[in-house]
Amino acid sequence: MSRLLDHYHNQVMSDLQSQFGIHNVHQTPQLEKIVLNVGAGRSIQDSRMLDTAVNTLRKITGQQPVKTVAKHSVAGFKLRQGQPIGAKVTLRGDRMYEFLDRLITVVLPRTRDFRGLSGASFDPDGNYSLGIADQSVFPELSYEDCQLTHGMQVNIITNSNAEQSYALLSAFGLPFERSDRG
Repeated sequence: MSRLLDHYHNQVMSDLQSQFGIHNVHQTPQLEKIVLNVGAGRSIQDSRMLDTAVNTLRKITGQQPVKTVAKHSVAGFKLRQGQPIGAKVTLRGDRMYEFLDRLITVVLPRTRDFRGLSGASFDPDGNYSLGIADQSVFPELSYEDCQLTHGMQVNIITNSNAEQSYALLSAFGLPFERSDRG
């Protein structure tokens, strides 16, 4: 069992239940999945870009990414329908908690000029999105893996509203800015 999952069961669950007056254990806010997405639009001109994005996601998550394709043709971008333009990975269970633990303890502190995450990035359903501008902050990647730089989007999907999700992610240790959400 991962460290964060153990922390959730031993402490966070009971804290959230008392904070929000939840009596049913199954209504307690919890993580459902984490989706990592890399949009490799530059792969239209440089075919190595998509391969780099797939290899990056594979090394970071330990899972094989799925290539995403264009839904529509856009002549201005020289993009055809069905052309591969990105990659994504969906993490659940132990791998999800392991990734979140590494994100909180290793990756975010290594980010240049990091002052905390914005609390305004929650959607009304309680899902949180953050962007990472450069993949080189992940310790699993070597210098050769970072020759072609790209960013990625991390979406943390929960089963609760924005207020409860904020409390859940704060309890896990996600470093939010001080001015956000009081």
